[in-house]
Amino acid sequence: MSTPRLQVGEEAVISAAVLPILIDVIVQEGFQPVGPTVQDGYLVLDALSGTADLPQGWTTDADAGAFRLTRRDDQAYFGFNLGQESWKKYLYPPSVPLFRTERQESGLRFQYLPEEVPSYAFIGVRACELAALAIHDRIFLQGPYSDPVYAARRQSLFIVAINCTESDAACFCASLGTGPGAAAGFDLALTEISCGSDGAFLVTVGTPRGAEVILKLPWQPATGAQQERARELIRQAAHSQKRNLSTDDLPGLLYNNYNHPHWDEVAARCLSCGNCTLVCPTCFCHRIEDKSDLDGRAAERWRHWDACHTLQFAYIHGGSLRNSPKSRYRQWLTHKLAAWFDQFGSLGCVGCGRCLVWCPVGIDLTAEVQAIRVNPTQE
Repeated sequence: MSTPRLQVGEEAVISAAVLPILIDVIVQEGFQPVGPTVQDGYLVLDALSGTADLPQGWTTDADAGAFRLTRRDDQAYFGFNLGQESWKKYLYPPSVPLFRTERQESGLRFQYLPEEVPSYAFIGVRACELAALAIHDRIFLQGPYSDPVYAARRQSLFIVAINCTESDAACFCASLGTGPGAAAGFDLALTEISCGSDGAFLVTVGTPRGAEVILKLPWQPATGAQQERARELIRQAAHSQKRNLSTDDLPGLLYNNYNHPHWDEVAARCLSCGNCTLVCPTCFCHRIEDKSDLDGRAAERWRHWDACHTLQFAYIHGGSLRNSPKSRYRQWLTHKLAAWFDQFGSLGCVGCGRCLVWCPVGIDLTAEVQAIRVNPTQE
């Protein structure tokens, strides 16, 4: 009797006891699993040696300017939402060498510095983060120029997505259509439909590569009841979200309210710390830094994350183009929610809520946009 096969888009069920085997199979396939871990009271993305490293039994309580990780009443593997770190740190690293040049008798020698990186398997990618990865794919791979650092890390990536069955107070992905359920961009997507001794996951196959992995596990065909249970949990997560961002003529709204007095109100609170850009899964502002050896015979060029909220970011000869917190916050928000449409055909926001959670003063972009929308200026 031949072994049944799963096609892309089909669904199966595995028990929670099979989750460690899934990670073992991923390792056997040559991937380095990375995923959420608990470190010093925070959710941190790090290498996984097994399911013992996952935040089983933990949950998040996140809102504007507030984050807390607490114990759950059950042992759900993925009963939490987002921490401060996004997956971009693996694909678009905070600091990366670009090239090195050395002065030799025959002239200058240029050497590109490709990194030796493992083939990553992301475990626990949420739907909003898949949307962020899709945005970066368009920017770094599908434009006129491909970013070689991103391309080298992205090409062999294996993704195990997790559909959200709960939402934090900061989440607004449902209003943007980027979650809480994953629609595409994954090899496998899991929905934790029960936990505890009878814990189980509904598994959706996203790619032929994902199907091959599932066939190496003990699995059962999904029943209609199990599929409906997963759908209902995702619907509940969407309906529980209190925040939303209306996209109706959003670029026009921001372009036409460039001098709205509300920008001054936001600037009075903004610390220009750049936290919102650093935790954002789509922001990719950077600076280029050159450094040389003491003898002046060799130099390297590095790329580092930066933030458009800093005074130095917009510095050119003679001073900064945006020398006030007002101008820098307006640039950030208008670029993300308006100019991105012109450049990349989509918002630069996926509704993850990280920017408002990790803002020290709790600035909420959904509230700032709404304040302009209800009382627009005529420009």
